[in-house]
Amino acid sequence: MSKINIYSIVKPSKDEFDTLIKEFIKMSSKYAKVEVHYIFNKNIAKAQTIGEKEAQQAYSDTYEPLLKGYNIALDVLGKKVDTYAFSSLIDDKNEVNFFIGGAFGFQRDFLSKCNTIISLSDLTMAHKVANVVLTEQIFRALCIQNNHPYHK
Repeated sequence: MSKINIYSIVKPSKDEFDTLIKEFIKMSSKYAKVEVHYIFNKNIAKAQTIGEKEAQQAYSDTYEPLLKGYNIALDVLGKKVDTYAFSSLIDDKNEVNFFIGGAFGFQRDFLSKCNTIISLSDLTMAHKVANVVLTEQIFRALCIQNNHPYHK
């Protein structure tokens, strides 16, 4: 069973978004172990008050130790993929890590260390909305891979 991690620079909270995210994780659990990790530490908080460059560096410093397995960054400049292409991205991988940047996005250097860079949409989304969309697409992709009728 593969493991899928979603790392997001956001303060943890319990709200309706978390309820939806947990539901998609639960539905995915028969196909893969999916976990969402909300990260917001003192270094990120301080760096974001200083400026874009400092914030991006703090995101990279936080995320780089987590680069293992197959790494996918979500970035506005990333490739647009449909659901079938998304499904093939995570197919036959033991560990997949998704990285959602903070308010200032990613350094190009961090993006170059990832295997793939995708964009969920041309629209800008709140982190919690992006997490809901991502967990739903992960469940949909796992359904495609396992011939489950959810995708239809």
